[in-house]
Amino acid sequence: MQAHDFFQSLWQHYIEITPQAKSIQNLFQESGEEVINDHVAFRTFANSPISIEKLEPILVELGYQAYGAFRFEKKHLVARCYKHTDETLPKVFLSELLTHELSIESQQILSAYISQIPQDSAQSSDIFWRGRLWDKPSLEDYQTLVQESEYAAWLSTIGLGANHFTVSINHLTHLNDIESVNTLLLDKGYTLNTVGGLVKGTPEVFLEQSSTMADKMDFVFSGGESKPIPTCFYEFAIRHKQADGTLFDSFIEGNADKIFDSTNQS
Repeated sequence: MQAHDFFQSLWQHYIEITPQAKSIQNLFQESGEEVINDHVAFRTFANSPISIEKLEPILVELGYQAYGAFRFEKKHLVARCYKHTDETLPKVFLSELLTHELSIESQQILSAYISQIPQDSAQSSDIFWRGRLWDKPSLEDYQTLVQESEYAAWLSTIGLGANHFTVSINHLTHLNDIESVNTLLLDKGYTLNTVGGLVKGTPEVFLEQSSTMADKMDFVFSGGESKPIPTCFYEFAIRHKQADGTLFDSFIEGNADKIFDSTNQS
């Protein structure tokens, strides 16, 4: 599969559970904007058949190369970012949960899911939108995970897929700063992530980001109980020039840490 086809398929699966992303894209396009993706992010489990180590060769085959690594101590995560030789293609931000750092109870819950993932799962690019590769969790297990790790709870229900696409504000012509984008979205009734403020980052760190709060869908747990759960969200980013005149092309841990909260329950 070619990289452009990969992202087209990924987008279609993403908007099935993130309808706000399609409506916001339409809003921009109706204003005469061309929407270019800055990056796309995925979540997965470390030490599993769908770990970063297992998924990375698929990205490499699509023409991507790794160029940065990150650690999120409080959220028990590590991440890597990737860029393509074709600069019109989005960067990829791939994070994974270090399950061994969680409580014994959470480890036991997650181990039961991970044990169901086929060892040969990461064979082709469609693994990135395959979703949950294990049985539905019980409501009790889900609630246990939420108390310790919103990320773990989210993964237990949604599985592997794009948890957000990101609009590149640098490529917009009319809405050319992040405040204008946020104002438009708020005026249209969208709920934005306010953790650490509406805008994460500053021009001084060369990257500013904001995001919606995730859409929600009714999820039926293994015991038959139905509960609204967060699905995915839409992000917006503007990159600033560094001292050498080039645009910053990596990520900021402090920003990303707050963006993760876009899939929190509240």
